[in-house]
Amino acid sequence: MAGIYIHIPFCKSFCNYCDFYSITDNSLKEALVQSVIREASLRSSYLENETVETVYFGGGTPSLLEPATVSALLSVLRKNFSFAADPEITFEVNPDDVYKGQFRALKKAGINRISLGLQSWDDKRLRYLGRRHDAAQSARALGLVFSEGISNVSADLIYGVPGMTAADLADDLEKTFAFPVTHLSAYHLTVENGTKFGRMKQSGKLEEIDEETSASMFSLVGRVCSEHGFVQYEISNFAKEGFISRHNSSYWKQVPYLGLGPAAHSFDRRSRQWNVGNVRKYIKAIDSGEIPCRREELDKTRVFIEYVMTSLRTMWGIDLTHVEEFYDKELHDYLVNLSGKYIRYGLMKREKNALVLTDQGRMISDNIIRELVENL
Repeated sequence: MAGIYIHIPFCKSFCNYCDFYSITDNSLKEALVQSVIREASLRSSYLENETVETVYFGGGTPSLLEPATVSALLSVLRKNFSFAADPEITFEVNPDDVYKGQFRALKKAGINRISLGLQSWDDKRLRYLGRRHDAAQSARALGLVFSEGISNVSADLIYGVPGMTAADLADDLEKTFAFPVTHLSAYHLTVENGTKFGRMKQSGKLEEIDEETSASMFSLVGRVCSEHGFVQYEISNFAKEGFISRHNSSYWKQVPYLGLGPAAHSFDRRSRQWNVGNVRKYIKAIDSGEIPCRREELDKTRVFIEYVMTSLRTMWGIDLTHVEEFYDKELHDYLVNLSGKYIRYGLMKREKNALVLTDQGRMISDNIIRELVENL
């Protein structure tokens, strides 16, 4: 199996926390789409005939595309790649871009999963985050997506925002679960360099929340999601039974994927590639028949490290049988020996020959993962 990611880098405005590549000049949108179509053709052999199980339109803001454009892009992908009979095809949407009939048209185009960027139900917090929409637009968007025939819907929330309380987070969660969403991505705010929040932090105008509050909010998210029948299948991702994101899971399970568009990443188990993060340079190169990307070759140790870093964030954990068969016995024994203390401390458990973090372990997952891989 394999996946395809399409990066649509256009935004009407920049969010204060976002460090994904995007631009606010939408005049190049049509040219960019044509270049993505050409890149799909140029890279038709990249996945080596692996069956495409998932497609993900991310950004940026994919919902700035018309459904007819989405249909054309999917048609090109089907011509160039071998698709599964029932692929998961996800489309990210901003609440303020939604209009009546949009989701019905997207479904007709081939979209069967919507990821809606709510982030918060508090208008003041939305303005602080730099979001364009308000809570009323979120409610309208959710109402429309379910009324127009798409039932597989994921919502994004951000917590850990300065000034945010546990009560605020509980309110965001309950208002989200008032709708029949099937998946939730709940991300703790990370202040990245190069963003507005990053500059505010450097100038002393933003102070991140303390670790105790952060841990308490993380636990609250897990508890409330569990009460609503959602399983935490990854540190920041929760889903009802049957609605775990197949695309997200493919990243954590080292399934090959192709990234199309500027700044998009690709992985074929042997190397990583990433396209230039500049729309004009990307279009110019593609028009010349070139792929404007850089490449990093991955040796077996590096692939193993990435496997540990990603799999330990999931409910499936590190498959020790896979490690012994795909890597070697020495790495298997290394993990078993080093995990012993975490098991004794109640931070990790061994289930069906897999190493899985406990709820307590998830709170310090970065520290555990760092120690597991730092001596490799």
